[in-house]
Amino acid sequence: MEDLSDVIDLGGSGEGSVLSSALLPDYAELHCLSNFSFLRGASHPQELAMTALEHGYTALAITDECSLAGVVRAHVAIEDIEAAADAEAKAAQDAGRPLPKRRTLKLIIGSELHLTDADGAPFCTLIALATNRTGYGNLSELISLARSRSPKGSYRIVPEDFTDPAASSGALDATDLRSDIAHLKHLPDCLLILVPQRAATLAETLDRAHWLASFAAGRAWLALELWQDGSDDERLAATRVISEASGLPLIAASGALMHARSRKPLQDTLTSIRIGRPLAACGYALEANAERHLRTRLRIGALYPKEAIAETLKVASRRTFRLDELKYEYPEELVPRGETPASYLRKLVMAGALKRWPNGLDAHTIATIDKELELVADLEYEKYFLTVHDIVAFARGRHILCQGRGSAANSVICYCLYVTEINPVEMNMLVERFISRARNEPPDIDVDFEHQRREEVIQYIYRKYGRHRASLAASVITYHTRSALKDVGRALGLDASLIERIGKSQQWWDGPSAVAGYLKEAGFKEDSHVTRHLIRLTRELRGFPRYLSQHVGGFVISRERLSRLVPIENAAMKDRCVIQWDKDDIDQLKLLKVDVLALGMLSAIRRALEFVALRRGIPDFGVSHIRREDKAVYEMCCRADTVGVFQIESRAQQGMLPRLRPQTYYDLVIEVAIVRP
Repeated sequence: MEDLSDVIDLGGSGEGSVLSSALLPDYAELHCLSNFSFLRGASHPQELAMTALEHGYTALAITDECSLAGVVRAHVAIEDIEAAADAEAKAAQDAGRPLPKRRTLKLIIGSELHLTDADGAPFCTLIALATNRTGYGNLSELISLARSRSPKGSYRIVPEDFTDPAASSGALDATDLRSDIAHLKHLPDCLLILVPQRAATLAETLDRAHWLASFAAGRAWLALELWQDGSDDERLAATRVISEASGLPLIAASGALMHARSRKPLQDTLTSIRIGRPLAACGYALEANAERHLRTRLRIGALYPKEAIAETLKVASRRTFRLDELKYEYPEELVPRGETPASYLRKLVMAGALKRWPNGLDAHTIATIDKELELVADLEYEKYFLTVHDIVAFARGRHILCQGRGSAANSVICYCLYVTEINPVEMNMLVERFISRARNEPPDIDVDFEHQRREEVIQYIYRKYGRHRASLAASVITYHTRSALKDVGRALGLDASLIERIGKSQQWWDGPSAVAGYLKEAGFKEDSHVTRHLIRLTRELRGFPRYLSQHVGGFVISRERLSRLVPIENAAMKDRCVIQWDKDDIDQLKLLKVDVLALGMLSAIRRALEFVALRRGIPDFGVSHIRREDKAVYEMCCRADTVGVFQIESRAQQGMLPRLRPQTYYDLVIEVAIVRP
């Protein structure tokens, strides 16, 4: 039977509550894993943040294992809730109603770190929590260091990384992620919590506590995690002995793996998938009960000593850092000595304009250029445009065909910098679709390169900025219905060939409700225990992150060490590394990325241009030499003779072309937009 405190909502504001403050103590959860601790955590960061708010927690620390991949989503969820609360308060004030009590939650950025000794044996488990911007940078850099030592998906961190990091890494190149890390000694500006390992003896845990206290006294604690598994009294007595002997204060924590106890079946399933055994064979690898969830303050107050709960608030009070403090800083070396970013960008744009309009610029074109340069200067995006120009200039210098696309085509600056090839003045395009003061969003320039030579561009970026300053954005690979069905089926011990057959029946457009129909067709009884579990767990697993992959080409480049902004880890592909945030996380924090994309059609176009140049004896024949608005081309389009023509080769496009009969480039723009709005 569930505890009463988990059934009744006791975590709200407490307004009108008859419960005493002794039963509902203020509490901060400092050890909590989201589903970005892959195949361990059973809740989304957003769910954890919302539940902590509902329970009335003072603070919540998201502490995924050697990762900060989930913290942005928790941060955004809290911001959204606070924004909604502000809107509700304003509406109440305007209507003359009493103001509702505002719920707030302090988000603490942290990470769970499993240390190993020189032989690879477990040493201890630490929770590191950032208190300020410097501490956040140190933690991010330590995670990058640990990830850089191991293949994708794993990490290695040793005790020497805290006591003597320079010695643990050895002599390395200045551009290596592991170089120049002496400032990480003792991990300053971070709070450290020792989590006793269940398999460790009392003597081993005491030794680790003395080790931690030797360099982090005053900012280190000993975690007390009580899960009602029959050994709570013994664990409490042992941790008290260790606390008194080492001087580390005792602090309450849950080691939460889920936001609610109802996620226990899914958490068991994740464990089964992680260790590669059916649930029936997992045994003690599964959690003994559902206690590792975000419990109500009533439950926390009943389980933990008051002094251990009070320590959580002391830790939370020392956190002053918020994720929105992160400020992106552009590379400096792109601006020559004696120039400012604005003056140098104007110089490049005007030089390009003279080439684009060799017969002179009219007043309208000059006014358009000035307007865009003023807008870019106001938003301080000059260095972003200089970065894109530098990459494009390298490609063109190597005769690598490239082309900017998307809303960047609306910019005359991009046209003058040879990032795009369409004259936006002639096409009367609106630059506000690309960049605007009102939206206050960073510009997004997608540049396609020949797919056979894009790697040259990528390696140029790594050489110019170093792997400590440039990295690809991540792409979060999530469970879809088919992959979730397969993994849940294996966990439940179902026949592999049967699950494979059902999985193949799934189509990408099928929603979660389609699973029941496919199971019925395969002979599963609708009311059977296995069928119900399979459907429920598949639905819950859909959308869960499986692993971090690399973005198709989104680069983040910084002025200083990128690893102090976001952790970096090795990618599966050789000579590649990725940050732990995806493009949505980057957009939420208003960081800028440069998209270096690959397009096979550009390789085909380059070969076609070379063939024409050879046949006609024009050595420098290029895209700019092709006659514009060629009638013969539009006649082919009207016949839907567009196989192999980028953007208009799909069946939907071929079906629309003969009906709309485009005669100009802008006609094509409208036609493509109708099919792909």
